[in-house]
Amino acid sequence: MFTSQTSSFQDSIDVEERDDFDSEDIASYNQKIQLNCYYTIYLYQGTSLTLVDSSLPAEAEPELRSYISRRLSKGALLGGMGNIATVELSVPEQAVGCYCCLLEQERSPDQPDADGNGYVICFMGGSEKGLNLFRLELDKYVQGLQSSLQTPELQNLETEVRPYLSRWYEESVMHIHRVVLLVQGSLSFLLYAALSHILVEVVNSDEKTKADVARFVKAASLQGLSQQDTTTASLCKAMSEDTNTNLIIDCSTSPPTFSNTVSNRFCDDWVQAFLNGAERCNPFLLRQILENFKLKAIQDMNSLKRSVRQAEMSHYALFRCCQFLQGCGNGDVLLQNARNEHSDLPEACSIITVLEEFLRDQSQAKA
Repeated sequence: MFTSQTSSFQDSIDVEERDDFDSEDIASYNQKIQLNCYYTIYLYQGTSLTLVDSSLPAEAEPELRSYISRRLSKGALLGGMGNIATVELSVPEQAVGCYCCLLEQERSPDQPDADGNGYVICFMGGSEKGLNLFRLELDKYVQGLQSSLQTPELQNLETEVRPYLSRWYEESVMHIHRVVLLVQGSLSFLLYAALSHILVEVVNSDEKTKADVARFVKAASLQGLSQQDTTTASLCKAMSEDTNTNLIIDCSTSPPTFSNTVSNRFCDDWVQAFLNGAERCNPFLLRQILENFKLKAIQDMNSLKRSVRQAEMSHYALFRCCQFLQGCGNGDVLLQNARNEHSDLPEACSIITVLEEFLRDQSQAKA
């Protein structure tokens, strides 16, 4: 079991060979090019769509409107929930990924049963698979527009709405790319902090950079994916209260200076894959690499959990567990999470203590 888990590590990094991100999606990024991205906003009243603003070529907008009308007639657009598909439009790419979201306006007390009114927001660029990787970010970005869409006249179109829509790609998709370019080879410290629930502080920086780093760490962490989310949240709180363990990124220098740095072989091994993706200016590939990074960590964590249970009854299973931890390069993080999740199981905790001592002895022997 452990041999196959460890040997699959390179497969996890080599996302270009995987089916979850087609080679044709990546090929268009072999050179540094600026992705063409578009937006459109429609006023939706009853069953009709009225164009409010669009960055699409004039010949492409009616094609998009026809597509959106069909989706609405089938009830395929639900209020506040983005829908992503491939659309064929009269744009240079011909077929592009299209994110659509219906923002419904609050119903008037005088007409509580009136047909839904609101706005349909569309973002187009890249591929359907690429946009799907950023669905949560796109949903959140669209919701940020809600307060600016209070009246059908949209007198704030040029001052608020249009600039906001124009920045969708930069704000919702490019943040991982910006962070990788910012920290370069020090990315392993951020990855380790994300897996270990270590608080990251960014100092001497603008708010956008702080937000980018915070979003990267959140996207790279396993919080919300573990079976013991409440316990994980407690661990995050405990770690953040110990300010001596916080990872500090000082942006007063270029490149930034890092303090309280900790990493391991697992995180170090992923850095080059991120740097390669950033060099190609491919934010979709970067997000896929990040998801594969998390998936590999989860797979290893699940393997450790199973082996800890087996080790309670078998010395050979305990030996295999030691071998696995030594080979995966992420043993300290896995054991930290395992101890956290098994805190109420004395036998499991005793096994984890033995494994921690084993890793500590191995580390001292190499020092």
